[in-house]
Amino acid sequence: MNPESLTASAAINFGLAFIVLSLFSIFKKQPSNASIYYARRLSKRHHVHFEQSFTLSRFLPSVAWIPRAFRVTEDEVLDIGGLDALIIIRLFKFGIYFFGICSLIGLVVLLPINFGDQDEQSSTYHSMDPFTISNISAGSNRLGFPSCLWLFRLWVHFTCLWLISFYGLYLLYKEYDGISVKRIQLLRNLRHQPDRFNVLVRQVPFCNEHDAYGCSVDHFFSKHHPNSYCSYQMIYDGKDIEDLLHQAKYVARKIEDLRGRLTVRKRDKESLLLDVSQEDDVKIALFEEKLQEIVHKIRQLQNESMLKGKDLPVAFVTFKSRRGAALVSQTQQNSHPLTWITEMAPEPRDVSWRSLEIPFKILPLCKIGVVVAASLLTIFFAVPVTAVQGIAKLEKLKKWFPPAMAMELIPGLSSIITGYLPSAILKGFIYVVPFAMLGMAKLGGSISKSKEEIKACNMVFYFLVGNVFFLSLISGSLLDELGEYFTHPRSIPSHLASAVSSQADFFVTYILTDGLSGFSLEILQPGLLVWDAVKSHTVGGGDEENPYLYSLPYFRIIPSVSLSILIGMVYAVVAPLLLPFLVGYFYLGYVVYVNQIEDVYETAYDTCGQYWPYVHHYIFFGIILMQITMIGLFGLKSKPSASIATIPLLLLTIMFNEYCKIRFLPTFRHYSVKDADEHDELDRKFGKMEINCENARSAYCQPTLQPANFMASKSTSSQPLVSSL
Repeated sequence: MNPESLTASAAINFGLAFIVLSLFSIFKKQPSNASIYYARRLSKRHHVHFEQSFTLSRFLPSVAWIPRAFRVTEDEVLDIGGLDALIIIRLFKFGIYFFGICSLIGLVVLLPINFGDQDEQSSTYHSMDPFTISNISAGSNRLGFPSCLWLFRLWVHFTCLWLISFYGLYLLYKEYDGISVKRIQLLRNLRHQPDRFNVLVRQVPFCNEHDAYGCSVDHFFSKHHPNSYCSYQMIYDGKDIEDLLHQAKYVARKIEDLRGRLTVRKRDKESLLLDVSQEDDVKIALFEEKLQEIVHKIRQLQNESMLKGKDLPVAFVTFKSRRGAALVSQTQQNSHPLTWITEMAPEPRDVSWRSLEIPFKILPLCKIGVVVAASLLTIFFAVPVTAVQGIAKLEKLKKWFPPAMAMELIPGLSSIITGYLPSAILKGFIYVVPFAMLGMAKLGGSISKSKEEIKACNMVFYFLVGNVFFLSLISGSLLDELGEYFTHPRSIPSHLASAVSSQADFFVTYILTDGLSGFSLEILQPGLLVWDAVKSHTVGGGDEENPYLYSLPYFRIIPSVSLSILIGMVYAVVAPLLLPFLVGYFYLGYVVYVNQIEDVYETAYDTCGQYWPYVHHYIFFGIILMQITMIGLFGLKSKPSASIATIPLLLLTIMFNEYCKIRFLPTFRHYSVKDADEHDELDRKFGKMEINCENARSAYCQPTLQPANFMASKSTSSQPLVSSL
């Protein structure tokens, strides 16, 4: 990629970001867009105030939302979105702190050294080559000042590698420790939640005497945990009821749409459509009658006599104390390990009810199927990634596709196509991947939505690492490189190092596109704007009663940001000119997602920080990859002593990760008996033990068994939530 292509990519991304962010600042001021840009606030019944109509400031871009985002504290993010949302913000802060120091080291120390040694044999095709470590000449057999200077320069890179690695490990430890402390505090503050008293039990033996599973649960826990056992709630096969619920929701939606059309016509005073309005009234009456019939069938199926024989070997068991629930969830209940399988229950709002209906014995097959499907998607995605890399390399593109030579006839076109287009196309392709992975994860049998999203996070991250990072490196000669890796595995570091040096410019354009364009479109929400515009001309757009409310997409944010951290770490010593772009990337991402957490996304669940061990692993993987790359680069520069001296750093990093697993990971996986005892004592002290236990007994009710009511009236609050000052 030549300098013109890189400049074109930067200019287009900065221009698009400026336009999109300007539009966002204008659209957010419009009361009609409150259901999009203040969805969370409206759902919490918070009032949103706007300026008076038709003032000039309402239609001028502003940056007031940016300093407001920086004024939001971590405690406020924790109160609004929970610890999981705070992890998103801490991830951006980690990037700012880490790459801020790395940029200082890179620009002050490494960049002058890289640029100062002009390798006459190096290619000038890659625009960033003069600023990377590839510009430093390989060792020569001659002695003297130049050779000594070359030795000194590589040892500077070696020293910077150690400094950057230790600084990254220090930040990782600090973050892990800080988030684990916040998790313990949050568990204490949320001790009243019903999941602290409940245990999910699977593989319940069938009671032949009573022809049911429920009596087995009651008998077993009454016998073996008599002092702590309270009650149980069985899970039932509710497929018939679920089908009826889908039908009822469809009919209720049709009624709502027809009423919306009538409201629009009355608002627009379309008196000429009187016959059409009367026809709609008849349709509404027919749909309401049909809805009542479906609701009656649902209530019949929810009857206890109709549920007999439909119970499944799964139950939520409630205990009188948190200590009792913690002990049962973390111990083996039977000598046969495939019966009475227990674990702490997720939050009631976090339960994946459909997964609980999957027989436990086929769960391994479901998990294998998910892994196979994700692997196939990753493999098939190699085709568009290879094609994208072909576009990025104009010389190869003209060789493979001769008509591409016509691009050179239009001034600047080749720079735009080879500079901006590859990263934009790649980002467009991978946009759908997180949603596909989440769909696969939902088929894996996880007991909670949070575990499904965590599984999707893992699959998306390794997908991005495999396709966006590694495949982008070796796509120029894919089959040859793979064959070389399998036949000569010891040469992997040197091959990786060679590929990394030549692809720095592509990853600069990728970071620019993902950050400037990606974050800008995230905050603008163009899809919802278009949908709201279409809906407003048909059945009425979103309003304060029906905002466009969605949960924070962890499965999309965490892998993408973690990949950017990985790319930055690999290039921290190789191409320090990339690092300032990353600092801007994390600053923009920080202000965007603080705004989204505060105003837009709802908290669908809170795992109390269980995402962080996975984030820690992703960053650790990036540090390891950085060190392996530098081992290969030192070898390419005929400096085996530096390569060998880097191996102890690699081992120390692995030892650090193992220590973190021992020190912090159990805190995120288990609910300690000590904490449970302390929380029980606090409840007894304030007289809330019985109330919390009683609430826990009735918290886990299947959606298919809840009372069906599709004709609920809207809020009786007469005061509007959206108002003008």
